[in-house]
Amino acid sequence: MSRRYFGTDGIRGTVGEYPITADFMLKLGWAMGRVLSRKLSSHQTRQRSSQSPRPKVIIGKDTRISGYMFESALEAGLSAAGADVSLLGPMPTPGIAYLTRTFRADAGIVISASHNPYQDNGIKFFSAEGLKLADEVEAEIEDELEKPLETMAPNQLGRAVRINDAAGRYIEFCKSTVHNRLELHGLRVVLDCAHGATYHIAPNVFRELGADVSVIGGEPDGLNINRDVGSTHSERLREAVLSCQADLGIAFDGDGDRVLMIDRRGEAVDGDEILYIIARDLHARGKLNGGVVGTLMTNFGLAAAFEKQGIPFERAKVGDRYVVERLLANDWLLGGEASGHIVCRHVQTTGDGIVSALQVLAVMVREGVPLDQLLEGFEKAPQALVNVRLPPGSDARALLENQALCRSVKSVEEELGGGGRVLLRPSGTEPLIRVMVEGRPRFDVQALARRIADSVETLIA
Repeated sequence: MSRRYFGTDGIRGTVGEYPITADFMLKLGWAMGRVLSRKLSSHQTRQRSSQSPRPKVIIGKDTRISGYMFESALEAGLSAAGADVSLLGPMPTPGIAYLTRTFRADAGIVISASHNPYQDNGIKFFSAEGLKLADEVEAEIEDELEKPLETMAPNQLGRAVRINDAAGRYIEFCKSTVHNRLELHGLRVVLDCAHGATYHIAPNVFRELGADVSVIGGEPDGLNINRDVGSTHSERLREAVLSCQADLGIAFDGDGDRVLMIDRRGEAVDGDEILYIIARDLHARGKLNGGVVGTLMTNFGLAAAFEKQGIPFERAKVGDRYVVERLLANDWLLGGEASGHIVCRHVQTTGDGIVSALQVLAVMVREGVPLDQLLEGFEKAPQALVNVRLPPGSDARALLENQALCRSVKSVEEELGGGGRVLLRPSGTEPLIRVMVEGRPRFDVQALARRIADSVETLIA
């Protein structure tokens, strides 16, 4: 489906550049309110009700300074369309998914650009069920955006309230996703909150479960989100784990839907490895109830490990929404990405960094072993990823069809033979082409990926 504004994960871009502007957000809130009002009205008509209630929408955000501006604009647009608004303040993306369900809201809105720097921002939507919006609903919103904004009569305008206990509600939910007797006493944990939306949530969750917690990246100022910290910058967390002699480190991204870890030796544990730990545990206890969904980027060492253990495995397109789609289609419970989006459907509807980390710690406590020992049986194939930034106005898909680039890819694939694979794809969230090469240890996958990336850079020079 061709969409004008929505990408694979909502609408995202640089603040002040269309469509990441206050006037667009005003219109976007109005368009969302109109779509929800129409759906509610249709539902009430089927129920033979004489009066349709106003739609209810909750709004949360990460810690970017621009979030205040967009929160106000969305609130105004929704009110103009006759929708009621509940404001959560800074809240992790999965917390907004959870609270959308518990408040019985018709939709949830997240103001965040995830792992991007503060200069960027974006909007993500959740349905009443706490799931990303279907393509058809996003298309309806885009259709409304083409219409002139009309304000409801004064007595039909939406109202706005601020929810003051949102953080406490979500903290209790996170703790409820593990056994009520789980205690983390004796575990020394370093948390990296990326100066983002988990800064006031994650430390309380792990401390209340008994862990000895140290925090970095926990002092947001509106401008420092993801700056040299978080799941995309693990160097400081590694240093902190080693200097504190901690049992592990846990890194979230700016909006808290991703998680990566550092073990006691300072080694990184990525999303594929986290997925393996949780899947192996659920399978051993007879609670996996099916297979696991990964993506095109999932390391083929993980697929091989699952095959040895008799765990079905399927690849989806890159993006947590596509992982969830396949999980729902198969009625499976577990899926995720190497980047750290882990979806544990038995306890949450979307990727949740805190919840996923708790699942891993629960396995550590249950088995009484350190994090690195939970990876026995998983041999990761060497993998290299090179990002090539595109100049403004570039057509990424046209570049990928270029004959010279296709010849470069084919050359690398022939060199790998059956011992590896190549994947090129445009990023769904940034102006990048991602080049991934993985293969058996005898191959220099970094050099091979660099060779293809050089071909891309030659085309855009």
